[in-house]
Amino acid sequence: MDDVHSDWGDWLLRAVEEADPDGLAVWYLGCNGFVVKASDGTTLFVDPYLGTGDPPRTVRMIPVPFDPTDVREADAVLATHEHTDHVHGPSQAPILAGTGADFYAPDAGLDVVEEEDWTGEWDVAREQLVEVGEGDTFEVGGVTVHVAAANDPDADHPVSYVFEHAGRTFFHGGDARPGEAFERVGERFDIDLGVLAFGSVGRIPDKETGEPTRTRWYSDENMVVEAAAQLDLDRLLPTHWDMWKGLTADPTALFEHARSFDAPRRVEVHQIGDRTDV
Repeated sequence: MDDVHSDWGDWLLRAVEEADPDGLAVWYLGCNGFVVKASDGTTLFVDPYLGTGDPPRTVRMIPVPFDPTDVREADAVLATHEHTDHVHGPSQAPILAGTGADFYAPDAGLDVVEEEDWTGEWDVAREQLVEVGEGDTFEVGGVTVHVAAANDPDADHPVSYVFEHAGRTFFHGGDARPGEAFERVGERFDIDLGVLAFGSVGRIPDKETGEPTRTRWYSDENMVVEAAAQLDLDRLLPTHWDMWKGLTADPTALFEHARSFDAPRRVEVHQIGDRTDV
């Protein structure tokens, strides 16, 4: 497996370590990755991807924010679904090996772990690999994690996550699009901040033929606002718009799309490395 290299050094990881949030703080890692830190120090990584894609088909457009071997504090790594930019051995296995954190993923994600042989290629124990499914609830330190369904037609078994701590609620929807699954989450939880994948329809080379092909992987402007309304989000943070050449988008367009809806009540645009408090 290829090693991951970042030109950013370790400053972002050290900033997370030094942070002392009142409730929950999150840092955007680009693509759909986040670090979540609670007031008790519990630290979780969600969908951290530190690879460069598979050029020329998928080309990373943003920096790699850190080396996974530099992570010193992590209690869990969570994956929303099995795609490479969400389950990726070179990005995630060194975090598990270096910190002893557990890895939570649905069954299709753990199939990728098996195929990539995380326990053989890296110092990862099978006891660190935990399968999750819709309806599960578990505790990681002081954070309660709820596993919910997700509508992602491109994935074999996607899930979404609701994180609760100290009266704050953070939602990570993976790459999912609007649907009944989000309506159920919105009815059950009062979400302070939710992240949803947003991107354009573009042309990228077909995996088999190499021919440029019209491709939709994420919600467009109308779809992401529809999903945010289903979830009844107080704050929407769009993700993934920065990542792939040919599928990037302008997140400021969402301000106008959201203006006539009751939710989301606020749209926030963050760049890779930015922190916000929930």
